[in-house]
Amino acid sequence: MNADLHCHSTVSDGLLSPTEVVRRAHANGVELLALTDHDEVGGLDEACAAAQELGLGFVPGVEISVSFAGETVHIVGLGIDHTDPVLLAGLAQVRGGRDARAVRMGEELARVGIRGALEGARRLAGNPALVSRSHFARFLVGSGVMPDVKTVFDHYLVRGKPGFVEHEWARLEVAVGWIRAAGGIAVVAHPARYRLSRADMERLFDRFQAAGGEAVEVVSGAHTPDEAARFASEARRRGLLASRASDFHGEKESPVDLGRCNPLPPDLIPVWSRLPH
Repeated sequence: MNADLHCHSTVSDGLLSPTEVVRRAHANGVELLALTDHDEVGGLDEACAAAQELGLGFVPGVEISVSFAGETVHIVGLGIDHTDPVLLAGLAQVRGGRDARAVRMGEELARVGIRGALEGARRLAGNPALVSRSHFARFLVGSGVMPDVKTVFDHYLVRGKPGFVEHEWARLEVAVGWIRAAGGIAVVAHPARYRLSRADMERLFDRFQAAGGEAVEVVSGAHTPDEAARFASEARRRGLLASRASDFHGEKESPVDLGRCNPLPPDLIPVWSRLPH
């Protein structure tokens, strides 16, 4: 199955509306799509309606920001009831810290001579409650400070750089609990992206599974083939379900388009085998 179970719309930091994401996925041959905006479920009704109109299988999802071992880790929830009050209260709590972080990021960038970044990022955010690093990056590219979003992140928006602001997100076990309360399956998103030691990565998966987490993104737009092989081995060793996802944000920003990821290794159990669709 051509399943793509992690992507973003303008409701968080994507460049396309929920309807446009669904239409692009359908045009690319996706058979099962999950929209997983950051800490937000506001685009799911629109995306679901568009998917039904096109006859595209759709899974309601979300991507929750988690603080772990000094890193921001992302946990995707698939097959959630996006009206669940426990989940909604938790996501509102996570989003509540984003505006204060954005203000501090604007202040830090101003210290190094980049003025108006907060206002610029807010203008680019489709959802005023979700101003992210990507919106700051796009403002800096549009202002001619850097040539592309990746270069902005490398020079300004990661740990140790002028625009990076430390922030405490949800606890791992709490985020997994919200997903499970909403009837969903918790997935560790793009694990190769995290700057974790082997010991911390082991601890991440230990705690994730102890909390009831069930799956890992093996194939991701953020993974090289070697990294996909590494986490395929992790899925086998731990008995985790395997997910496949582009993590698509937009045509000019994402290395992999919707539905264009490599297939999962055939011996793994795909997470969509446990999802209603």
